Amino acid sequence: LGELAGTMAVATVNLHAVTSWVGIARLFAIVLSCIAFSLVASTWDFGGPYGTWCMFTWCFCFAMTLLVVLLELLELYPKLPLSWDDFTSAFSMLATLMVFTTSVVFPSTFISSPCSGSKCARQAVATTVSCLCFLAYAIEVGLTRAKPGDISSFLSTVPGLLKVFEAYVACLIFSLLDTFSSEAGLQWCVAVYSICFIVTLIIIIFTIGRCLTYIPCPLEKILVVYNALALTMYITATILWPLYSFRGRSRPENCGRICWWNNHLGVTFLTIFNLIAYLVDLVYSTKMVFIRAP
Repeated sequence: LGELAGTMAVATVNLHAVTSWVGIARLFAIVLSCIAFSLVASTWDFGGPYGTWCMFTWCFCFAMTLLVVLLELLELYPKLPLSWDDFTSAFSMLATLMVFTTSVVFPSTFISSPCSGSKCARQAVATTVSCLCFLAYAIEVGLTRAKPGDISSFLSTVPGLLKVFEAYVACLIFSLLDTFSSEAGLQWCVAVYSICFIVTLIIIIFTIGRCLTYIPCPLEKILVVYNALALTMYITATILWPLYSFRGRSRPENCGRICWWNNHLGVTFLTIFNLIAYLVDLVYSTKMVFIRAP
């Protein structure tokens, strides 16, 4: 009880956490995500993997953003054994990507045409609110992004934000890898996705956990080498995946929303997205090493 009382006595209220532009963006995200999952929950139509994903996204972003605001409001975040700026930057980027995906997946899956009735109206409003929530998180990312030459918080820089993007796209690729043959080309592609995802995730975790000091080499040089290797590997995957997936195989006539052909096409486009991300990442990480801001 004595320790709890001491902690409460030390905790102070920092109104800047909710009155700054970043705080206002977070408050909007909290309200909008709450409205989105409340409207969808009232329809009782969110079954299946896509509905579960959408509800999880809104609830997860609502809970995490509320926690971030409370910790900053009470100034308790310095007591956590992590880099707070890196954590909030990574989360805001992750939330932006998750809500954007949900804003696309939910209407395409659950809103039918023609749309009529109160249920459809609530689903349409939830989609609109979800899009506004995406804008709120995107604004937060823009407000907290590090200025050129400022690398005090790595995950708030362009290479750091790209790391979160690359890991998230890899997760989307894994969600579409339902079945694939035993061909060596496709197995190599899966190995590329897995290796790059694991290394990227380790970099993010080490950055948030303040473990980069234990690495004997400078982070900037490690990123240049890793991004060059990841880019090379993704170039091979971009060529081999569609080659082995669609060679001699046309789109089935009865190919609905959940179909192997659609999944493999989605993996193809996501592979290209990550290829571009690693290319931009390599350019920025190279500039961090060889071009120093005055």
